Amino acid sequence: MSLITLSDKISKFLMVAAAAWAFGLTFLILADIIGRGAFNQPVQGTAEIVTASIVIIVFLQAGYAIRSRSMLRAEFLVVKFPKPVQKVLLAIGYLLGAAFFLMIITGGWEESILSWVENEFEGEGALRVPAWPARWTVLGGSALALVNYCVMAYLDVFNPEALDSEVDPNAPNI
Repeated sequence: MSLITLSDKISKFLMVAAAAWAFGLTFLILADIIGRGAFNQPVQGTAEIVTASIVIIVFLQAGYAIRSRSMLRAEFLVVKFPKPVQKVLLAIGYLLGAAFFLMIITGGWEESILSWVENEFEGEGALRVPAWPARWTVLGGSALALVNYCVMAYLDVFNPEALDSEVDPNAPNI
Protein backbone atom coordinates (compact mmCIF):
# COMPACT_ATOMS: atom_id res chain seq x y z
CA MET A 1 0.00 0.00 0.00
CA SER A 2 1.44 3.35 -1.00
CA LEU A 3 1.72 6.38 1.25
CA ILE A 4 -0.88 8.15 -0.88
CA THR A 5 -3.42 5.32 -0.51
CA LEU A 6 -2.76 5.01 3.22
CA SER A 7 -3.08 8.77 3.67
CA ASP A 8 -6.38 8.76 1.76
CA LYS A 9 -7.83 5.90 3.81
CA ILE A 10 -6.82 7.46 7.14
CA SER A 11 -8.12 10.87 6.05
CA LYS A 12 -11.49 9.45 5.02
CA PHE A 13 -11.81 7.39 8.20
CA LEU A 14 -11.03 10.39 10.41
CA MET A 15 -13.46 12.57 8.45
CA VAL A 16 -16.24 10.03 9.01
CA ALA A 17 -15.31 9.74 12.69
CA ALA A 18 -15.42 13.54 13.05
CA ALA A 19 -18.79 13.69 11.29
CA ALA A 20 -20.17 10.99 13.59
CA TRP A 21 -18.78 12.86 16.60
CA ALA A 22 -20.43 16.09 15.44
CA PHE A 23 -23.69 14.23 14.85
CA GLY A 24 -23.53 12.81 18.37
CA LEU A 25 -22.87 16.27 19.77
CA THR A 26 -26.10 17.53 18.24
CA PHE A 27 -28.03 15.08 20.43
CA LEU A 28 -26.13 16.20 23.52
CA ILE A 29 -26.87 19.84 22.74
CA LEU A 30 -30.51 19.03 21.98
CA ALA A 31 -30.84 17.15 25.27
CA ASP A 32 -29.31 20.13 27.07
CA ILE A 33 -31.74 22.55 25.41
CA ILE A 34 -34.76 20.37 26.16
CA GLY A 35 -33.55 19.80 29.69
CA ARG A 36 -33.13 23.52 30.30
CA GLY A 37 -36.43 24.53 28.74
CA ALA A 38 -38.81 21.78 29.76
CA PHE A 39 -37.40 20.53 33.04
CA ASN A 40 -35.05 23.27 34.21
CA GLN A 41 -32.37 20.55 34.37
CA PRO A 42 -29.54 21.10 31.86
CA VAL A 43 -27.20 18.29 30.93
CA GLN A 44 -24.20 18.91 33.15
CA GLY A 45 -20.92 19.54 31.34
CA THR A 46 -22.35 20.17 27.87
CA ALA A 47 -20.35 23.37 27.38
CA GLU A 48 -17.10 21.71 28.40
CA ILE A 49 -17.65 18.68 26.16
CA VAL A 50 -18.63 20.80 23.15
CA THR A 51 -15.66 23.15 23.64
CA ALA A 52 -13.17 20.28 23.62
CA SER A 53 -14.99 18.49 20.82
CA ILE A 54 -14.85 21.42 18.40
CA VAL A 55 -11.05 21.36 18.42
CA ILE A 56 -11.03 17.59 17.99
CA ILE A 57 -13.50 17.66 15.10
CA VAL A 58 -11.58 20.38 13.24
CA PHE A 59 -8.26 18.55 13.42
CA LEU A 60 -9.79 15.17 12.57
CA GLN A 61 -11.12 16.71 9.35
CA ALA A 62 -8.08 18.82 8.40
CA GLY A 63 -6.30 16.02 6.53
CA TYR A 64 -9.37 15.21 4.45
CA ALA A 65 -9.99 18.88 3.69
CA ILE A 66 -6.47 19.19 2.31
CA ARG A 67 -6.56 15.95 0.35
CA SER A 68 -9.99 16.66 -1.17
CA ARG A 69 -8.83 20.18 -2.14
CA SER A 70 -11.43 21.70 0.18
CA MET A 71 -8.92 23.67 2.21
CA LEU A 72 -9.05 27.39 1.60
CA ARG A 73 -7.34 28.24 -1.69
CA ALA A 74 -7.26 31.47 -3.66
CA GLU A 75 -6.64 30.52 -7.28
CA PHE A 76 -8.14 33.53 -9.03
CA LEU A 77 -4.70 34.94 -9.82
CA VAL A 78 -2.70 31.72 -10.08
CA VAL A 79 -4.79 30.36 -12.98
CA LYS A 80 -3.74 33.37 -15.10
CA PHE A 81 -0.09 32.26 -15.10
CA PRO A 82 1.51 29.67 -17.41
CA LYS A 83 1.52 26.03 -16.19
CA PRO A 84 5.18 26.00 -15.03
CA VAL A 85 4.59 29.10 -12.88
CA GLN A 86 1.37 27.57 -11.53
CA LYS A 87 3.31 24.47 -10.47
CA VAL A 88 5.92 26.57 -8.67
CA LEU A 89 3.23 28.57 -6.87
CA LEU A 90 1.37 25.37 -5.94
CA ALA A 91 4.59 23.89 -4.56
CA ILE A 92 5.24 27.03 -2.50
CA GLY A 93 1.68 26.99 -1.15
CA TYR A 94 1.87 23.31 -0.25
CA LEU A 95 5.24 23.74 1.43
CA LEU A 96 3.91 26.70 3.44
CA GLY A 97 0.92 24.60 4.50
CA ALA A 98 3.21 21.74 5.52
CA ALA A 99 5.45 24.17 7.42
CA PHE A 100 2.44 25.60 9.25
CA PHE A 101 1.35 22.19 10.50
CA LEU A 102 4.95 21.28 11.34
CA MET A 103 5.08 24.38 13.56
CA ILE A 104 1.87 23.28 15.29
CA ILE A 105 3.44 19.88 15.96
CA THR A 106 6.73 21.24 17.25
CA GLY A 107 4.99 23.93 19.30
CA GLY A 108 2.46 21.59 20.88
CA TRP A 109 4.57 18.50 21.48
CA GLU A 110 5.75 19.30 25.00
CA GLU A 111 2.34 20.56 26.16
CA SER A 112 0.71 17.38 24.86
CA ILE A 113 3.12 15.19 26.75
CA LEU A 114 2.65 17.26 29.91
CA SER A 115 -1.14 17.13 29.63
CA TRP A 116 -0.95 13.32 29.57
CA VAL A 117 1.66 12.99 32.32
CA GLU A 118 0.09 15.56 34.64
CA ASN A 119 -3.48 14.44 33.87
CA GLU A 120 -4.53 17.97 32.87
CA PHE A 121 -8.23 18.84 32.87
CA GLU A 122 -10.19 21.75 31.40
CA GLY A 123 -13.37 23.32 32.68
CA GLU A 124 -14.45 24.55 36.05
CA GLY A 125 -18.16 23.78 35.76
CA ALA A 126 -20.06 20.64 36.54
CA LEU A 127 -17.72 18.50 34.48
CA ARG A 128 -13.98 18.61 34.07
CA VAL A 129 -12.84 17.28 30.69
CA PRO A 130 -9.37 15.78 30.19
CA ALA A 131 -7.22 18.02 27.99
CA TRP A 132 -4.98 15.34 26.50
CA PRO A 133 -7.43 14.00 23.86
CA ALA A 134 -7.75 17.43 22.24
CA ARG A 135 -4.02 18.10 22.45
CA TRP A 136 -3.08 14.74 20.93
CA THR A 137 -5.74 15.07 18.24
CA VAL A 138 -4.22 18.42 17.27
CA LEU A 139 -0.83 16.72 16.92
CA GLY A 140 -2.17 13.72 15.01
CA GLY A 141 -4.36 15.82 12.75
CA SER A 142 -1.47 18.17 12.09
CA ALA A 143 0.81 15.25 11.22
CA LEU A 144 -1.74 13.92 8.74
CA ALA A 145 -2.25 17.41 7.31
CA LEU A 146 1.51 17.77 6.86
CA VAL A 147 1.69 14.42 5.05
CA ASN A 148 -1.28 15.36 2.88
CA TYR A 149 0.29 18.66 1.90
CA CYS A 150 3.40 16.75 0.83
CA VAL A 151 1.23 14.25 -1.08
CA MET A 152 -0.60 17.08 -2.82
CA ALA A 153 2.70 18.76 -3.70
CA TYR A 154 3.95 15.52 -5.23
CA LEU A 155 0.74 14.90 -7.18
CA ASP A 156 0.23 18.45 -8.44
CA VAL A 157 3.82 19.39 -9.14
CA PHE A 158 5.15 16.13 -10.59
CA ASN A 159 1.80 14.91 -11.99
CA PRO A 160 2.59 11.16 -11.90
CA GLU A 161 -0.71 10.32 -13.66
CA ALA A 162 0.46 12.21 -16.75
CA LEU A 163 3.80 10.41 -16.62
CA ASP A 164 2.03 7.04 -16.36
CA SER A 165 -0.27 7.84 -19.29
CA GLU A 166 2.75 8.76 -21.43
CA VAL A 167 4.31 5.38 -20.69
CA ASP A 168 1.09 3.32 -20.88
CA PRO A 169 -1.22 4.36 -23.70
CA ASN A 170 -4.11 2.42 -22.09
CA ALA A 171 -3.89 4.32 -18.79
CA PRO A 172 -6.74 6.75 -18.09
CA ASN A 173 -5.90 10.36 -18.88
CA ILE A 174 -6.80 12.42 -15.81
